[in-house]
Amino acid sequence: MSLQGVLQQRITSAQGLLQRAELLCGGNLTHLTAIVESLQSVGGVVSLLHVFRYRDAAGCSRSLLVDVVADGGLTWVKAVGRKAEALHNIWQGGGQYGDKSIISQAQDFLSASRQQEVQYRHPHVVFAFYNGVSSPMVQRLRDMGVAVRGDIVAVNAMMAQKGEKEEEPFGEEEEPEEEEAEGEEPEEEEGPEEEGLDEEPEEGEEPDGELSLPRVQRGRVLARLSFPAQLQPQSCGSVNLDITTLISYVSALSHGACRGKQLFACAAAVTDFRLILDTLGGPGEKQRAEKLLQRLQLVEDQPSQRTLRLTLSNKVNQRSISIFGTGDSLRAVTMTANSRFVRAAANQGIRYNVFIHQPRALTEGKEWRATPL
Repeated sequence: MSLQGVLQQRITSAQGLLQRAELLCGGNLTHLTAIVESLQSVGGVVSLLHVFRYRDAAGCSRSLLVDVVADGGLTWVKAVGRKAEALHNIWQGGGQYGDKSIISQAQDFLSASRQQEVQYRHPHVVFAFYNGVSSPMVQRLRDMGVAVRGDIVAVNAMMAQKGEKEEEPFGEEEEPEEEEAEGEEPEEEEGPEEEGLDEEPEEGEEPDGELSLPRVQRGRVLARLSFPAQLQPQSCGSVNLDITTLISYVSALSHGACRGKQLFACAAAVTDFRLILDTLGGPGEKQRAEKLLQRLQLVEDQPSQRTLRLTLSNKVNQRSISIFGTGDSLRAVTMTANSRFVRAAANQGIRYNVFIHQPRALTEGKEWRATPL
């Protein structure tokens, strides 16, 4: 399904909710709006609402939904549409049961990104906030290595001081006034804050003279951060050639060279390539083949461990496992026209660093009977 199709499907499913007035400001519509705005701000988008599999610290298999995969896969964007007040409140422990803070979600993103590679580099994580984010949360995200886009808003100084005191370990002595204020906090939680913090006290005003939950001053914007500069995939210095690429290089239709690259080919690829060349190749193609084989480094078949876990099928055969697995072991980009294997391996959870090109055939042996144009 195309990127437009994925987003259109989500928006269509959300339209039914708009008929209910109480859901007009629901998080689903807000989230979709944030995704659309993110798409308009980044380049090189390759996937939308993509699910990545990874393992957590306990070794359990987990899944992570990434809103936008951009820069050819090097940037993961999480679009956040919730208000800064709600996000900060959840982070401080004032959310409802099951609410996961942005910081916890960032930890999941970082864990998953470290287990994914694009051109043998780990994706960069960006959190894009479209209704503001508090300055303490931004600092925490930056310390973790997450880039932030959006308006950074201030937190009431008195509220921040109270939040720090609440984080003190149990057993330390506290002032009676602090304990009394803490005892009255549940009463504050029952108000509009549960409705998304739409109704807030005036800036600087404290209800009944008591301290409330940490309050974000959304009207006081400290900084506006745009998306970081677009990341460009670094060119890999090693290239593993598939049979289809070896044929394309020597074909009378197209032949060339990978300038400045160290070329590899495994024994399985070269053996079958020679067989096809002897059967179908013409004199010029055979001559170019010898020059090409002299340039590249022949290596033994050495499939990577993750490649050996693939289940054989009509699209995943032993020859492809040897070729693509050897490229994976060499940490080289595999050039290929065999997109069927690449898709089949991805369906089994194994994604390779590949460059897919259009297939070409050996034609010189048939040119003698072709009709001139």
